[in-house]
Amino acid sequence: MTTMLTWQAEDGQGLEGTRLLLGAGSGFRALGRLVRTGPDGDFTASYRLVVTEGGTVERVSLTTATAQRERHLTMNRTEDGFWLLDTGNGGTRAEFGGAVDVDLAHSPMFNTVPIRRLGLHTEAAEHSLPMVFVTLPELEVAEVEQVYSTASVLDDSGAACIGFRWDDFSAELTVDADGVVQHYPGVATRLSTPATP
Repeated sequence: MTTMLTWQAEDGQGLEGTRLLLGAGSGFRALGRLVRTGPDGDFTASYRLVVTEGGTVERVSLTTATAQRERHLTMNRTEDGFWLLDTGNGGTRAEFGGAVDVDLAHSPMFNTVPIRRLGLHTEAAEHSLPMVFVTLPELEVAEVEQVYSTASVLDDSGAACIGFRWDDFSAELTVDADGVVQHYPGVATRLSTPATP
């Protein structure tokens, strides 16, 4: 199944649009772009995200642009659990505590990865996860710890609620039947597609 999704930032200063192709198991491919404005400066960012059938990130390609400069980052996860990072100026190799997920600043699409992999929208559980976090627009990479837990599984409306914690921040994410984020309080809300006559 291929679909187009759009999220609007809750502060009114950004949009994210994604072409999402759901594959077998927890796998999917996403091609997306974010646009942000604000007092800290305007930027655009684009990504290509490839998630394996088992739900782990295989590859992420990122490009950001501000008025001053353009940046690039490609991340590939190897079969032995290491990450290869390439900014166009030579590659580096990192382990990131065994992380298999990537979280991209401002992007609800990336929170979908661990939710689908762990099936948190269909079966109650809680997981503390090492995560590769990427900032925007700088594309700086760090290892962080995030907690995902099931607040409620899918209901009759086809929505589930997932608890998310990172340091002192917490939120309850609403996801659809595919585990894709619909609402991330304080970050973004997915826009509904008008029905066609």
